[in-house]
Amino acid sequence: MISFSWLASCKTPTEEVPEEWFDLNGFLKISNNGMVTIMSPNPEIGQNIKTSMPMIVAEELDVDWQNVIVEQAPLNTDIFKRQIAGGSQSIRQSWEALRMAGATARAVLKQAAAEKWKVPANEITTSFGQVEHKASGYKWGYGEVAALAAELPVPEEVALKDVKDFKIVGTSRKNVDAQKIVTGKPLFGLDYKAEGMLYAMIEHPPAFGMDLKSYDASEALAMPGIKDVFVVNTYKEEKERGWFDVDAFNNLIVVVGNSTWEVLSAKKKLKVEWEKTGDLESTEDHLRKLETLSGVEMKQSRKDGNPEQVFKKAAKVIERTYTAPFLAHNTMEPMNFFAHVTDEKAEFVGPIQTPEYMEKSASERLGLPLDKIDIKMTRMGGGFGRRLYGHFLVEAGVISQRLKAPVKLIYTREDDMTFGTYRPAYRADYKAALDENNNLVAFHVRAGGIPESPLFANRFPAGAVDNYLAEQWQIKSNITVGAWRAPRSNFIAGAEQAFLDEIAEAAGKDPIQFRLDLLERTKNNPVGDKNDYDPERYAGVLKLVKEKASWGTQKKTNTSRGVSAYFCHNSYVANVVDLTMKNGKPVIDKVYAAVDCGIVVNPDAATNMVEGGTVDGIGHAMYSAMTFKDGTPDQKNFNSYRLIRHNEAPKNIEVHFVKNKIDPTGLGEPPFPPVIGAVANAMYKATGERTYNQPFMAKDFEIKMI
Repeated sequence: MISFSWLASCKTPTEEVPEEWFDLNGFLKISNNGMVTIMSPNPEIGQNIKTSMPMIVAEELDVDWQNVIVEQAPLNTDIFKRQIAGGSQSIRQSWEALRMAGATARAVLKQAAAEKWKVPANEITTSFGQVEHKASGYKWGYGEVAALAAELPVPEEVALKDVKDFKIVGTSRKNVDAQKIVTGKPLFGLDYKAEGMLYAMIEHPPAFGMDLKSYDASEALAMPGIKDVFVVNTYKEEKERGWFDVDAFNNLIVVVGNSTWEVLSAKKKLKVEWEKTGDLESTEDHLRKLETLSGVEMKQSRKDGNPEQVFKKAAKVIERTYTAPFLAHNTMEPMNFFAHVTDEKAEFVGPIQTPEYMEKSASERLGLPLDKIDIKMTRMGGGFGRRLYGHFLVEAGVISQRLKAPVKLIYTREDDMTFGTYRPAYRADYKAALDENNNLVAFHVRAGGIPESPLFANRFPAGAVDNYLAEQWQIKSNITVGAWRAPRSNFIAGAEQAFLDEIAEAAGKDPIQFRLDLLERTKNNPVGDKNDYDPERYAGVLKLVKEKASWGTQKKTNTSRGVSAYFCHNSYVANVVDLTMKNGKPVIDKVYAAVDCGIVVNPDAATNMVEGGTVDGIGHAMYSAMTFKDGTPDQKNFNSYRLIRHNEAPKNIEVHFVKNKIDPTGLGEPPFPPVIGAVANAMYKATGERTYNQPFMAKDFEIKMI
């Protein structure tokens, strides 16, 4: 047997440890031996921005990537723009700032060399971490001029590279944390430990609509290692909360001890009495409300032409209704945070998507000035929107402040899954009219949910139909909801794309050509001026996926195909799904994905993102649901909440990117929504039956939906 380590091939800088570092700006510093440290400012939740963002800085700096060290930047809103992970905006919002940081540093390095060599700065060139004056033959590494450059003033204007000259951006670079991840190095919030740290867990009401009445902690306090049991209020009642301060249960019982096992064991000994303070909603109630829409107020969001009149005279009218349930986030790493609060300052360490917002909440709740709040970001074991809402950070701070000790707050899986901030439950009603020539002449969408609507009134096919009506509604609930990967799009895209296929079939048209014809209309003669998509880019991904999938020429007779395309988070994705039925169940053999997200910074990482979003979209549409009985969640862990299994994932995912010079747009969320419609359309081709309600496979595992 021969042993080997594939990790040995993961090269790290081999230069000697530098004697001194020189700060050129908030994003980077250069050592005397030419090594470069680049800060990654935004939270990392697996989208690989800890690699991609420094790549952009390194590109404009013109440094050898092999000599780059990446560090997680501290929270500093004076230096860094939008230190948030959400909305697929990290790269898009920081593109210019990251480029300017690298270009500015390169400019001062050139200026420093020019002054040292007494030559014009515009004659200095840079390449792979070196400055050079070709006429005189002078050439120095960045490390040799870093000290001089650090003393120079920042230039008011710097030139950015032309996209065609990129050497790093657009090439694949390995995840800078890859070796640490696979060897189990402490990167995540749950890994963090501090001297003298205590462990805390919470007990929250078992149902939405309940609150704490009384409790007896005598047995818990008598158990080994337990330090205290008490009640905390996460937020003060008079606090005006921000959108990021969502929490379902404000009054919590806290158990604190020396270890997670001791605290978990003591928590089971609590004797708690809860009281009803609001409605105790059940899934049956939700389904009845979604079915009847009784008492629901419709709000008109957009109207073009006279759709009511056209529907009356139409040759054909197609009407369909689509629904989807509540969904939990189910991050692999449950909520957790470390806090050490003293009278002078508060130190926080943990996984959070909104550190710059939660800094303000912690400051207000703890009564400390903003400059005394320090939040250090760890890598996150999943986020997807759940960690936009940092009540658990505030809870950790309140607990630490009371105990006057460092504390690590940890949620169990059950705590996390039953605490709320779910994806809402949705319903969308569609209606389309065709004339005698099978042209789409009217379109009506009426969408809503519990407790929010998924409608995007100005998205396709708005702008492509003369007579168009979009309405929305909502039903109130005390079940808390929040952003969930590709908010609202994660439902409405699948419904819309499945309905467009039905229209195409009724019109006797190929589903891709049907969509392309509508987009051509929007491009040449759009209806209205509020359409929020680019029809040419939209059509581009459809044409690309048609080509790559050889649409219309598939050879396997037992394979059924479905198509979809969608725009969200500033990007465009089209899918073709190849599906077969085996033993009465769908098997997804292959997914083709065509993506237009502008310039692709790191192709391998981008491909991984598309693959992950594709599997995530398929899995939740096919299998997942959160249901309730008298306000109590039925699903509390993975034994009852159905996620996609390894053998149910697509056997192959083929990803293609549109090549252009458009500044990068979103990618974390856009691959998720459209594949749902493609799967639904492929299942119809395979079975002859349409699927209108998610999860598509609910009947196979006894989840009661419509």
